[in-house]
Amino acid sequence: MSTAQTALNGICPYFTMFPLDFPLNILKRRAQAGDVVLDPFCGRGTTNFAARLVGLRSLGVDSSPVAAAITASKLATTTVDDILAEARRILTEREARHIPTSEFWQWAFHPTVLDALCRFREAFLEDCTTDARIALRGIVLGALHGPKQKTFPSYFSNQCPRTYAPKPAYATRFWQGRGLVPEPIDVLAVIERRAKRYYGTSSDITGVVRLADSREAEALQPETPETRFDWVITSPPYYGMRTYIPDQWLRNWFVGGPDAVEYTNRAQIVHSSPEDFAADLRQVWRNAENVCAEDAKMVIRFGGITDRRADPLDLIKSSLSDSGWRITTIREAGTATEGKRQADAFLRTKSKPMVEYDVWAMRV
Repeated sequence: MSTAQTALNGICPYFTMFPLDFPLNILKRRAQAGDVVLDPFCGRGTTNFAARLVGLRSLGVDSSPVAAAITASKLATTTVDDILAEARRILTEREARHIPTSEFWQWAFHPTVLDALCRFREAFLEDCTTDARIALRGIVLGALHGPKQKTFPSYFSNQCPRTYAPKPAYATRFWQGRGLVPEPIDVLAVIERRAKRYYGTSSDITGVVRLADSREAEALQPETPETRFDWVITSPPYYGMRTYIPDQWLRNWFVGGPDAVEYTNRAQIVHSSPEDFAADLRQVWRNAENVCAEDAKMVIRFGGITDRRADPLDLIKSSLSDSGWRITTIREAGTATEGKRQADAFLRTKSKPMVEYDVWAMRV
C-alpha cells in the first residue's frame, strides 16, 4: 500500500492504537472477496480502515464517542473541496452560543481559535451525518491539540501532547511557568493542509461504526439480517486501562462531553478484578459468535500493563472459555513500543515492555 492510500489512518492520534499492518496483513493474506469484518473494540478504527483498504465491508463498535467519531472519519467518502466548503459555511453562517471561559481554556487556545472550535462543535452536535462533516470533524479532532511546529502550525492549541489531553491544572501551570501563550492559528489553513493529506484519495468501499457497548447483544447486530461476519479482528482494553475518556477529555468535549475532565467509566469493561474483567470480555465474545458465520475466525491482540498483577495470557484464555470460540493458535506479537502500542503508551514513564500476543480462535 502507498503512503497516500494509508495516510487517512493517521487522521487523529490516539493512545491505544495497534499498527495498521496487524489487521491489514491478516485480511490481505487470508480474507476472501465479500468477507465482512467486525471489530467490537474498534478504537480509532484501524481494523475498519484496513478492511476498507482491501475492499471489505466492516462494522466497528466502541463505547467512546471519540473513538466512534475518529473511526467514522476513516470510513467517509468525500472530497477536499467539499470538506473546505463545509468548514467555510460553518464559520461564516454560525455564531458560537457557548464558549468555555475558565483559566485553562484562556491559556489553551487563542480566543479566535476557540470561537471557531465552538462553532464547529455546535454545528456537529446539531448534524454530523454527511460525509463532508464527518471527515471535517475527524480533521478537527486530530488537530485539536498537539506540539507547536517549527514551520507552520499543525495544531490549534498551545503546546500540548497530541495523543492525550493534559489535565487543566497541570497544563495551565506548565504554560504560565514557561511563558507559553496560545497563538492566533489560521484554522482554515490547518484544515486545508490536513484535508489534502488525508482525503486526496478514497475508496468507495466503506463500513459502519456504531457508538455502543459491545457487552450488549444488539450492539453487534449487522446492518442487514442476512449479513454474517467472517472475521473478528480486535484489541480489547488491557486489564487496568480505565482512563480512555479522561485521557481524551478535550476531544470528548468536542464531540459533546463536558468542558472539564470527566472521571467516569460508564459503558466500559470493568476492571474490579481479573475475573470480572474476563467475564465482561466473555460476554463480548459470545455476542460476536452469535453474529458470525460458521467458519468465522477471530484474532485478538492482547497484552498487559506492568502495574497490574495479572497474566495477560491467562486473562484472555479465561475470557474465551465457554464463549463459543476455540483457541487455535497463540503467537507472540513482540513487545509494546513506546508511543505505538498499548502497553507502554498508557504509562507516563517508561517501563519494561510486556509481551503481547495474537490469539486466533474459531467458532466451536
